[in-house]
Amino acid sequence: MSHNRENEVNLLGNINVEYKMDYDPTILEAFENRHSYRDYFVKFNCPEFTSLCPITGQPDFATIYISYIPNEKMVESKSLKLYLFSFRNHGDFHEDCMNKMVNDLVELMDPRYIEIWGKFTPRGGISIDPYVNYGKKETKWEAFAEQRLLQHDLYPETINHR
Repeated sequence: MSHNRENEVNLLGNINVEYKMDYDPTILEAFENRHSYRDYFVKFNCPEFTSLCPITGQPDFATIYISYIPNEKMVESKSLKLYLFSFRNHGDFHEDCMNKMVNDLVELMDPRYIEIWGKFTPRGGISIDPYVNYGKKETKWEAFAEQRLLQHDLYPETINHR
């Protein structure tokens, strides 16, 4: 079953891509998971995320960690990059941004499991690090998500450089 990935994605390799400056989940593209018979994690580390505070309009900066166990579909990385960029002028609280990302990626891929952890740089002496996850309903991943949520930060990092 060999077929071209070019038929599945439109943004990869396209040099005339528009960088949207406000939140747009329609940018996301998916492609077939050729290994859906196996459980495995796919992880993205996104150290240049920015959005805007909805009250002050000031920029918020974060590293976003996205980890998921694909089902039949996977997110294409260039579309993910453009999607994350689309938050650049979007005014929303940190927690809302992370929840929107999980919702959008679940809608796109219907993954077995997904988690997103936003680690925001401090403003006013406080950093906010929302963690959101989802496990496919009525599967073992639903229970996995609950356990992972309850234990996600049992060993917090030492933060002395943010």
